[in-house]
Amino acid sequence: MLEHKEEHPTMKPFTEEDVEFYIQNKVEQRHLLVSKTVDEVQKIIQQLTAEISYRDTRFQAISNSGIHNENFRDQPALLAKWSALLRGKRPFHPSVQVLAPSQFLITVPLRGLTGYRERQVRHWRYYTVHGAKLLSPVRDPEELQQWLEVEQFSKSLQQWHETEVNVEGDLVPAKVLAVFRELMEKSITSCNLSSKVRMLESFSSVVRVAVETSDSQVNVELVPTVEIPTCWPERARWPRCFTRWPSQEKVQCVKSFGFNLLAHSNYHWQLGFSRAERMLIEGLDEDGGCRMKCFRVMRQMKEDVWCTGNKPILTSYHLQTVLFWTCEKYPRTKDWRCFREGFLRMVRKLHKCVSQHFLKHFFIRGTNLLKYANTSDLDLVAGKLTVFLENPVLCLD
Repeated sequence: MLEHKEEHPTMKPFTEEDVEFYIQNKVEQRHLLVSKTVDEVQKIIQQLTAEISYRDTRFQAISNSGIHNENFRDQPALLAKWSALLRGKRPFHPSVQVLAPSQFLITVPLRGLTGYRERQVRHWRYYTVHGAKLLSPVRDPEELQQWLEVEQFSKSLQQWHETEVNVEGDLVPAKVLAVFRELMEKSITSCNLSSKVRMLESFSSVVRVAVETSDSQVNVELVPTVEIPTCWPERARWPRCFTRWPSQEKVQCVKSFGFNLLAHSNYHWQLGFSRAERMLIEGLDEDGGCRMKCFRVMRQMKEDVWCTGNKPILTSYHLQTVLFWTCEKYPRTKDWRCFREGFLRMVRKLHKCVSQHFLKHFFIRGTNLLKYANTSDLDLVAGKLTVFLENPVLCLD
């Protein structure tokens, strides 16, 4: 197909030389800028969470190590693997998830909940988040969510039994977030950070702040999180039968890092797999493949062309999920020798998911990560991806 260069004066075709030029001038520049921003944001949030932890020991300050919870300290083998991961070549901030260059999610570990075990008995809840009685039961959690009872932990601080966070034995995310929000507001003032950090309005109970860095403003969602490295959730039936990626050895390593429970809604805790996902990415191209190169170029094109803005409907997490699904479908080393083929294969997968408004969670099969996304916005992105796939060129604007 002919390339209309007069219409796209700064677009580059897919020669190997041009791809390398694009990576050096766009992808690596983005990496340097985002790394600098993450460092600045993390330093500020560390200061604030240290103050919060001083006021309420149930909340723990974030750290660079990513080893926060008492559960980790009883797992020396897990600690050793995690420490080895942190010695990788690229900077890694375990608590910080970069959804977009100006949109971060930071998990704040909760202390005083150890010895987790899954609960099998189901019963109805008849209360509001404020503890008032209801005539009809609260809806069941979705596939990626669950209830959380204090009795599911063999050891728990007495403060987790108090009514400010507990209703009928349940730890209620909305209540935990309300306590955390109040502590955050006080800490911003006491740490003299009002000029750099301000609370953002929210239609739900989530806690969001705007952080001023030397280059830009970043919107940060702060999520109190129970870290559970001691087991793998039963509902995460992974890997699927007859899959060849990753290897069985890698699967066991990934599962050994457990999961998290995030205070992300009013009643239900959301399952998260940040440590497992990080391990899945680690050593992804040990066979000399180009998977991560394809992912980084796709992410750059997404941010520059397909889905721009400070609050994009598609985040880096969606693209990471596309990466995992594509790796599972194409497990062979030879599938990832040619950048152009691998990259276009990944973009076609993204296009299919966005067009169908359906992207399965990699570990929890029944969850559609695009379920609540605006369909009109998704269709706009799908249209841009269609145009790109008809004439694949890189944008150097």
